[in-house]
Amino acid sequence: MKIGDTKKTPNISETEFAHLGGGALAYIREIEGEEATRLLGKELVLAPDSKLFCVYHANGMPISISGTREAAIGSALEHELVPMSVH
Repeated sequence: MKIGDTKKTPNISETEFAHLGGGALAYIREIEGEEATRLLGKELVLAPDSKLFCVYHANGMPISISGTREAAIGSALEHELVPMSVH
């Protein structure tokens, strides 16, 4: 590869992405309280800078929100999904 060449990212549809790993993959991402409130509704009372962990299906649909990474992993496993961490 020559300097200046760019690596091309493959185009993948949302449906194809959702079926990666046979539909059994989920990813865990740390979110703040503000994001949790957006996902769950304004009835949720959280400090905007709270640190939580959300489990998402491969297509980006949130599945659960937990207070710890360990609880998020447990939630993914409970839903028979293989948890992946997103950094």
